[in-house]
Amino acid sequence: MTAPDATSGTAATTEAPAASWRDSLAVYLQPRVLIVLFLGFSSGLPLALSGSTLLVWMREAGVDLKTIGLFALVGTPYTLKFLWAPLVDAMHVPLFTRAFGRRRGWLVFSQLLLIIAILLLAMTDPARSPFYVALGALLVATTSSTQDIVVDAFRVESLPESEQAAGMASYVAAYRIGMLVSTAGALFIVSGFESTGITRTSAWMWGYVVMAAMVLIGTITALVATEPEQSVRAEAATKAETAFARVLHAAIGAFSEFLSRKDALAALAFVVLFKFTDAFSGTMTAPFVIDLGFSRNDYAAIVKGVGLAATLIGGFAGGFVARRYSLATSLWIGGVVQALANLSFSWLAVVGTNQWALALAICAENFTSAIGTVIFVAYLSALCQNPLHTATQYALLTALAAVGRTYLSSGAGFVADTTGWALFFVICVLVAIPSLVLLAYLQKRGHFEALGPVRV
Repeated sequence: MTAPDATSGTAATTEAPAASWRDSLAVYLQPRVLIVLFLGFSSGLPLALSGSTLLVWMREAGVDLKTIGLFALVGTPYTLKFLWAPLVDAMHVPLFTRAFGRRRGWLVFSQLLLIIAILLLAMTDPARSPFYVALGALLVATTSSTQDIVVDAFRVESLPESEQAAGMASYVAAYRIGMLVSTAGALFIVSGFESTGITRTSAWMWGYVVMAAMVLIGTITALVATEPEQSVRAEAATKAETAFARVLHAAIGAFSEFLSRKDALAALAFVVLFKFTDAFSGTMTAPFVIDLGFSRNDYAAIVKGVGLAATLIGGFAGGFVARRYSLATSLWIGGVVQALANLSFSWLAVVGTNQWALALAICAENFTSAIGTVIFVAYLSALCQNPLHTATQYALLTALAAVGRTYLSSGAGFVADTTGWALFFVICVLVAIPSLVLLAYLQKRGHFEALGPVRV
């Protein structure tokens, strides 16, 4: 996401260009922004450990595609985290809250639980006990999503308005780096351990142990940080109100306000389905690359290395599209290009093991997916217009958006196993059609005009 307000403000100022650049760069070195940066790394790190990296481990262990596809279900906590987000906001953690404060206490507590969960997952063996692997991955996803809840609240409460844009940019960049470390970095680490002569199973175990140790970066950051003043004031102001009352008021208000809108159910269905084409293909990308004959290091360097650059560039492109066109037109552009990009994988399935072809396919998919994501985030933000319920509504909407990735895509392995890779990715294009039909319906009904102008 970009910050057009900051850009326009800079254009309007009378300061000298040198001072403007200096001020723009200096904000990224503010202690609060640096704290948010390291917390972004801590949030991005665990996602792949229960996702794409784990799928590579399982495929190398000989787990069949149908079982791998079902592992998309371990992402359930990311979908349902809004259910316990109010509890994190209202409840205290014994000892931790008293020692570190309301937000920092939850940060340290959730990160310690996350380390334990990753270590438990490291001790499992996909070839012998897929059930325990699933249980370990579920624990990682649960503790990771809890950390996300706290980090989001800490970021918003700790940064003043003048640093929010820089803090968000730092958070997103560090989040992507954290994901890169737990995908490409983890795979290189596993290969390094394996090159020492230990078994592949042990190499994967020690790779996950290293990833668990890296969570300590976020823990140290939480210990160095100070409790946000807004959190301290909120704690003092709500002492007379019970946690149950606060949770109840937020939940009821958020639901009733949203559902009273025209075509609310169609809008919610569109939220679920817009990124489904990405989710359906993304679930099987890692097994596809491995099955095609690429090495683990090829996957790490191209899929997660070159792919990251394509994602970042696509994010800027998505911001340009969202500024240049209306929200509805932007959604059409994002929805169509992210769907058609799946055909690059069908082409790769025909070409076979060719590193240049893999790089091209990955760049096309990541670039278009980022365009769709930025525009989609703009749409979700436009839906959250009531300042009394913004946090709750956004949590609910992002949870709905994760339904496609977590539940609807769980059958992708069965489809790939039945059709073969080339036809599978053609089907991934077709699953985008329902979202485009809903987009046309909402546009015809005046849904986007009712939201007013949207700025990204």
